[in-house]
Amino acid sequence: MRTLGLIGGMSAESTVVYYQALNRLVRQRLGGLHSARLILWSVDFAPIAELQAKDDWDATGRALAEAARRLVEAGAEALVICANTMHINAPEIEAAAGGVPLIHIADATAAALKARGVTRPLLLATRYTMEKAFYRDRLAAAGLPAAIPGEADRDRLQAIIFDELCQGVIRPGSKAAALEMIARGEAAGCDGVIFGCTEIGLLLDPAELDLPAVDTAVVHCEAAVDFALG
Repeated sequence: MRTLGLIGGMSAESTVVYYQALNRLVRQRLGGLHSARLILWSVDFAPIAELQAKDDWDATGRALAEAARRLVEAGAEALVICANTMHINAPEIEAAAGGVPLIHIADATAAALKARGVTRPLLLATRYTMEKAFYRDRLAAAGLPAAIPGEADRDRLQAIIFDELCQGVIRPGSKAAALEMIARGEAAGCDGVIFGCTEIGLLLDPAELDLPAVDTAVVHCEAAVDFALG
């Protein structure tokens, strides 16, 4: 089994999901008492979130590149960024990793969307992931042009993620608001949904939706375990 290096803490709530999912998947595949070989570097999210709000992605890149170097030095054989938004710094992390591969969440998401027959997904995520090019361009390169909600819905979703989900708060009203966003996306021609923030799976269950949905945290973990056991 190869050792996975996790860059987590963004947020701590979804990093718990990663830890549990990775170990559960390894146990399902190998049986018995098997669990994943993991090294976790968990950042303090508050300073990272402040840099995000300032649009200072060079500074976040330096912080995560340092995390990548520490994980490689500790023996990581592949890196996993436990967040969608911070894949904006994937180039800096890959450069710092010195050839150790980064398992990219958008690639795992694209593969899962195609397996579900989705061609025009609705991307629900942080404002940064929805509005900046780094994520949607990678999906588009895989033949999956993603739609995003309108500006008011993007504002609402940003607040749900940062003021609630990242802090362990789950509100029925926020779930209803997210479901309304999905309904508007379907009416506009979307045929699938991306839970494009690793916290959204705390609020919504793909099994409850009429459209096929991809929980990016789950499929990212599946791709990571494929590598670890491959």
